[in-house]
This record gives sequence, C-alpha cells and structure tokens, in this order.
Amino acid sequence: MEQISMVQLLPFALAVVMMGLGLELTLADFARVSKHPKAVAIALACQLLVMTTIAFVIIHLLDLPPLLAVGMMLLAASPGGATANLYSFLFRGDVALNITLTAVNSILAVFTLPIIVNLASQYFLQSDQQLGLQFAKAVQVFMIVLVPVALGMIIRRYTPDFAHKMNKPVRIFSVILLIAIILGALLKEKEHLFTWITQVGVATSLFCIASLCVGYFVPRWFKIPEAQARASAFEIGIHNGTLAMTIALSVMNNPTVAIPAAIYSILMFFYAAVFGLLITRKDAKKLS
Repeated sequence: MEQISMVQLLPFALAVVMMGLGLELTLADFARVSKHPKAVAIALACQLLVMTTIAFVIIHLLDLPPLLAVGMMLLAASPGGATANLYSFLFRGDVALNITLTAVNSILAVFTLPIIVNLASQYFLQSDQQLGLQFAKAVQVFMIVLVPVALGMIIRRYTPDFAHKMNKPVRIFSVILLIAIILGALLKEKEHLFTWITQVGVATSLFCIASLCVGYFVPRWFKIPEAQARASAFEIGIHNGTLAMTIALSVMNNPTVAIPAAIYSILMFFYAAVFGLLITRKDAKKLS
C-alpha cells in the first residue's frame, strides 16, 4: 500500500516542480524566440531529432533489453529542466536563452514525448507488451506538465513577491523529489540492479556526453555565439529525469522503464560539471 501511494503521489509532486518552473517564466521568455530564432531552432532540432536518433543508435549498439530501450527513448524525449539554467549560469552561458528553451521545450514535450514513446513502444516491444501513451495518458502528461507551468506563470504575473519567495523552497523540494524517485526506482528493481547499472550506465553515459557535445558544437558550427552555444549544451545535455521517471512509474506503471532516467539523473551532474569546466578553460586563459 505504501509503494502504491507513493506512485499515486508522483504526478502531484511533479506538478509542484513544474509549477516552480512556471514561477521563473514570463510571456517575454516565449517572445524572446523571435530575437534568437536561429539559436532556438538549432537547439530544438538537436534535442528532438539528433538526440533521439543518437539514443536509438546507442540502444542498438549496446543491444539493450526492450523495456530499457523504451526507457532510453523516454529519456531522450524529455525536455531540459531547471537544472540546465543553473549550469548555464555557473559556466557563463546565455541564461535568458536557457529559460526560453526550457519554456518552449516544456510546451513541445506535451506533444512530442507521447509520439516518441509510442513509436519506441511499437518498435521495441511485442504488441501485447506495449506501454505507449495513448490519448488518455497523453492528457495526463499534459495535466502534469503544461497546466502547472501555466499556473506558475499566472502566480508570478499577479504575485511576483510570492513567486520570488517560493523559488528556493520549490528548488529544494525538486532536489528531494529527484533523490526520492531515483532511490525508489532503483530499490524496486534491486534484484536486477547490478546488471542494469552495467548496461544502462554505459548507455546513459554515452547519451549524456553526446548530448552535451551536440548541444555545444552543432550551434558553434552554425556560427551561434559562444554564450548561446553553452546555453544550448546544458539545455540539451541535462534532461528532465524527474519527468521521465514520473511518467515511467505513474503513467506507464513500469519501474524498469524508469531505470535509464534514474541512472542518468545521477551521472549527468558529474558529466555536465566536467564539460562546463572544459569549455570555460579558455576563459581562464584569457584572464591569465
């Protein structure tokens, strides 16, 4: 009963986190797309097309079991989260662009995530095992992503002081929730944990490193300014693992599908920090 209750509470808990994201957004963040259309378009193309393709290739190269393969595609389809904004700030990225990308990504994910997960389910699983997000489940994703974000934006619009005060508590709650979901997902599958960490650890490491590199070097190849390329790298390289795990556990009702996002959510902090240090080395050289 306790485990069932926890799973039932996950959508509500995630809604609080997504509302916290909305507290940091304004309509100006969406309007800013028109100021940096090239940077936004390249970042979104990398996230929605390039990274889902790379995830698919990694799955086949490592021959992942079907449920873990669906979990990897769910992770790839998940948008960036608020943590990307923090890393962008720490490593001198264009935080305003990060916020814009997070805002746009959160909207697009409501539509693209169910499509990608359904295609992955049809491809990797037998017809009687499919865990796709049909219409009712897609509506559930909409309710726990878009509606709370919109509510957060409304609160910020009309009570900015309250929104500012709630920023820190919601961030702390987000970290606690992420840790709780990771532990819950890993403990539920403890019998297979060592095998799956061995398998998915390599897959998620490759995916995270590839995400960061694609997010940075592709924009630079298209002559996007340095600060915007850094913002793109962290937006694409730091996926919303909390969202992916919540969908796997409470919408798809399958803890195995949550394993890739759980392992990734542990590793991404390390890889993103190392990547940030590497791309900012030239800043230190300029100052020396």
